[in-house]
Formats: sequence, structure tokens, C-alpha cells
Amino acid sequence: MSERSFRQSMHLRWHRIWLPRLRRRALFLVGGVVVGIAALAMAFVADFAIETFAHWQKQWHYLPLFATPLGFAGLAWLTRRYFDGAQGSGIPQVIAARQMTDLKRKGKLVSPKLAVAKMVLLAGGLLVGASAGREGPTVQVGASIMFWLGRFAPHRQPGLLLAGGAAGVAAAFNAPLAGVVFGIEEMSRSFELRTSGLVLGTVIVAGLVPLAVVGDYTYFGRSDIALAAIAEWIWVIPIAALCGLAGGGFSRLLVIFTDGLPGRAGRWIKTHPVLFAAGCGVGVALCGVLTQGSVFGTSAEQAKAIMTGESAPLAFGPLKFIATLLTSISGIPGGIFSPSLAVGAGIADLFAGITPVPIAALTIVCMAAYLAAVLQAPITAFVIVTEMTGNHALIFPVMLGALIANFMSKLVCEEGVYHALAKRLLQQDGKAAQ
Repeated sequence: MSERSFRQSMHLRWHRIWLPRLRRRALFLVGGVVVGIAALAMAFVADFAIETFAHWQKQWHYLPLFATPLGFAGLAWLTRRYFDGAQGSGIPQVIAARQMTDLKRKGKLVSPKLAVAKMVLLAGGLLVGASAGREGPTVQVGASIMFWLGRFAPHRQPGLLLAGGAAGVAAAFNAPLAGVVFGIEEMSRSFELRTSGLVLGTVIVAGLVPLAVVGDYTYFGRSDIALAAIAEWIWVIPIAALCGLAGGGFSRLLVIFTDGLPGRAGRWIKTHPVLFAAGCGVGVALCGVLTQGSVFGTSAEQAKAIMTGESAPLAFGPLKFIATLLTSISGIPGGIFSPSLAVGAGIADLFAGITPVPIAALTIVCMAAYLAAVLQAPITAFVIVTEMTGNHALIFPVMLGALIANFMSKLVCEEGVYHALAKRLLQQDGKAAQ
């Protein structure tokens, strides 16, 4: 081969093979940085909204009875009127979009418009006392960012939505391993070998952004508590089973309301969604007033307090369950990750003093068990809680609790809530396309 032919061959090889590969990898890495920045921005905005509402509520104790219903009604109207697809946590939208092949149909569930709307409307919900978290919305925002960046690639790259969603979880919780596991177990239910390295790279880069800005931290602080006695281990079984039934019940109720209640009640809700949202706001406000405001927002601080042995307000766990359910069925944007962890902590508080299990250990086990029951993703649940608490001494009790809760949840709700809701979205899309 002549030198000229060799140069031509190398030139063609560069443009046809290496340059597209470099573009592809750069796309995922740049996306990871942008998702990390977006997740960090959502964290700051959400925390500010929660703190602002808490300050208002301390000044005017009964303010939520007026502000929360009106806020829910306004947000439900805005969402339905201008930002359809931004409802709820956003994870079902990403799961459904991954199964679509038409880019226009995908764009109705993941897009820059929905990403911005999700951030603004979520902040609005937290500013009026919604019992919601930012982690689920961060998944939809991350997937929307990656979907938009895909426009700059020569061909649409596989794994964009998966990488964006997983990176969103990693950045939101400062838990990169949880992001990877969530992408495998919950969003894809498999591991795509062609994109595995790119997904991992995106998750790592997204996780480094908040680490660089706010430093190394764990969501619920660090705990070194462990279970030593057999009597303590035995209590994990019934308590995890209870968490499983409660989490399965939450998912079941959420799916039922999404499908629509039968009879006159269902018809009224479908006809008057804004009024229904206002009614949900009334319920959330009542729960908040009864618990001195502890069920508003994510209730992460209340969960931390329970871990340290502080007593929660009376019936915090059940009322947080109700407030989160009402927020979720109201039709406004908001996630269920953090609120679910708070409900788990509330269940632990109910058993404090009754069991020989130290309250810190009991809280960690209950948080993982309840989250596993809601998601029906036990690996994701115990990995997230382990990373969020920095506790590795409880890995086996937490794993056991998550597995038991997952089994009990399936007795109440056949499928995890995200996949059940994603199926409904696909069914609605199929009917609209006909």
C-alpha cells in the first residue's frame, strides 16, 4: 500500500469510525455535566421553597388551610393546560418514552419545555406545602436534557434516556451506585451492554458536579449502628412485612386513582380535576396542621430527627402517608422518593420503645423496606438507603427487610408503581395515535 493510500485509509477510518465514537462519548459526558448542574439547581430551589413555606407556616399556623388548596388548584390547572406530561414524579414518563420509537411521541414526555416546567412547578408545589420530593422529577429532567442533546448527534444514540434518568438519581441523592442500580433494576429491567460504559460515565460525571460544589455528604448523615443480638434481627421480619403492606397499599391506591375511580366519584374527578386538586390540598393542609408542619415538603429533617431518637409528632407516619398520597393523585408535579423514606421513618417511630432494635437501625431498615415496597425494586431501595446513611454495618438487615417488603407489596399491588403508571401512559398514547 502506498503512503497516499495509507493516508486516505486512515482519513476514512477517522471520519467513519473514530470521530463518531468520540462524538458519542462526548455527548454522554457533556450530558452528565448538564444533568449534574440541573440536579444541583433543583436541590437548591427545592430546599429554598421548603424553608420558605416552613417559615410562613410558623408565622401563620393556619396559612396552609388556604394557601395549599389554592396552590394545588392553580398548579393542577397550569399543568393540565400548558404542560401536560409534567404530572407526578416523571419516572413513569421516562420509562414510557424509552419504549416509544417515534421521536415526536417521545417529545411529549421528555423535552426541554417539560424539564423547565418540572423544575418551576415542583418548586411551586413545595412553596405551598406539597408532600413531594425532587428526586423523581430530577429523573425526568435528566432524561429530557439527554434527549435534547441527542439532536446534536449524527444518529439518535441508544441509552440516552436511561443515562439521563440514572444520572438524575445519582446527582439528586449524591449516590452514584444507586443511580446505576436504579437504571438497571427500575428503568430498564436489564443492562444494555452496548451503552453500559456510557451510562456509567454519565452517572459518574453527573455525581461529581454536586460533589465539587457542596462536597462529600450523605443525605441523612452517617450512622455506624449495627444489629448484634438475634432478638433484634427477628424484629426485622414483622416490621418489614408491615412496611411492605403499607408500601404496596400506597402503590395500589395511586394506580386506582390514576385509572379512575368507578361510578359517580370517578366521573366527578374526571370532570373537575382542578377542584379535585384543591380538595387534595385541603387534606394535605389538615395533615400538616395536625403535625405542626412536619409532613410538608420532603420531611427529610423529620426523618433525620427520628434517626437520632427524637420523638415525631403524633401519627406522623400515617399522616405523611396520607399527605403524600393526596399530593400524588392531585395531578401536580412532585416525586415520591423522599416522602416514602419519611413514611418509613414514621413507621419506625411507631415501634420506638416497643422493640429492642435501636431507633437508628430501625429507621434505616424501615426506610429501605417501605421504599422497596413502593417501587418493588428491593436492590435499588437498599443501595439508596445505604448510600444515603453511609451505614454498611446494616447491609444484611436492610437487604432482608427490602426483600420481605417487596414480597408483601406484591400481595397488594401486582406491579411496581412506576411501571404500572408507565403502562397507562403507553395505553393512552396508543389510543391517541389511533
